[in-house]
Amino acid sequence: MKETKTTYRPTLDAIEAAAEKLKGIASVTPLAKNARYSKLFDANIFFKREDLQEVRSYKIRGAYNKISSLNDSQIENEIVCASAGNHAQGVAISCKLLKIKGTIFMPSPTPNQKIEQVKMFGEEYIDVVLVGDTFDDAYDAAMQQSEQLNKTFVHPFNDEKVIEGQATVGLEIIDQAKEHPIHYVFVPVGGGGLAAGLSSVFKILSPQTKIISVEPKGAPAMLNSIRNNKNITLKTIDSFVDGAAVKRVGDLNFAICKETLHRVVIVDEGKICQTILDLYNKDAIIVEPAGALSLCALDQFSEEIKGKNVVCVISGSNNDITRTAEIKERALLYSNLKHYFIIKFPQRAGALRDFVVDILGPTDDITHFEYTKKANRENDVAVVGLELKSPDDLEPLITKMKLHNFYGDYLNDKQDLFQFLV
Repeated sequence: MKETKTTYRPTLDAIEAAAEKLKGIASVTPLAKNARYSKLFDANIFFKREDLQEVRSYKIRGAYNKISSLNDSQIENEIVCASAGNHAQGVAISCKLLKIKGTIFMPSPTPNQKIEQVKMFGEEYIDVVLVGDTFDDAYDAAMQQSEQLNKTFVHPFNDEKVIEGQATVGLEIIDQAKEHPIHYVFVPVGGGGLAAGLSSVFKILSPQTKIISVEPKGAPAMLNSIRNNKNITLKTIDSFVDGAAVKRVGDLNFAICKETLHRVVIVDEGKICQTILDLYNKDAIIVEPAGALSLCALDQFSEEIKGKNVVCVISGSNNDITRTAEIKERALLYSNLKHYFIIKFPQRAGALRDFVVDILGPTDDITHFEYTKKANRENDVAVVGLELKSPDDLEPLITKMKLHNFYGDYLNDKQDLFQFLV
């Protein structure tokens, strides 16, 4: 008799059981209509505000559901996890609430603010171990301790109980929107725990709703896997969107998502940065890069969603303030307002003054300048960063540089050099 291969799918009973466990632990976050986005897209745009959880992300749902399911032997042996941020906080607070000891491995470059947050949430129930330079280093160290000391490893996304915990986000959305049929849900995807859980709920309770998952352009692991119909590992990623940048999505998550997602789309990291700034300046909402993902894809569906009820999951707000300068820089570059040049300066007095007076427009701003004068040369060069008021100002600027023999080179499109400036 041929063996039947079964694939894991979260059941409604398991998701409802997770929701029951999470009562009083995870907040039932608001589903709030956003006036600005609704007007912009001529649709009813609702934000599912997971950034308002106590740990400022949805991760507490999966972490608590997993850790609370452990048996006495597993509790006695303690738990271990690896994370650079939100999962660590979810695990930490779960350990404290359940009075279970845990060890959390984090990469050594993790900002001190995030480390202190994890310690605050976990108190005496967790130990933080800094190891290696990347998440992969921390993951390897955590897995090694798990195997050597027989500790339960709490995976950030590739785990049945974690998926069922994250699925409660979808359960809440459906309950909160009883009077309004939901046509679209936009959800960020990293490892796929949230996307797999949420889309499973809608597949059961609201199959007509289209679930759109959104990935950062620099880490399109889910998109590439679905296109190839197998779970693939990316060789390199841009880790800027740290809450959603993974080289490989979970095997469990991929198996679910390839059947439950309507589409997977990618968005540029620069657009994510601009959205972060707009949310802060116009809506007084603070989000981390992954938290802005769902909103960044709306313009790709602007015609489809007109007049529709649309939910965007705002997944988290653990944004490190020290990243603000980089966020602004990436946003300006994406908007074609920030440009870097190699400028040739003649070896004579007044050359810089001529550049400022004759070349720059009245609204052009010098934001970066590197120059070292060298003797016995006709021309010296400087690396100059300029911020413009309009993208249309770029071509006239370059034309004037060339006309007055200041132009050396344009660096924005030379990635091998450009990465050292941004």
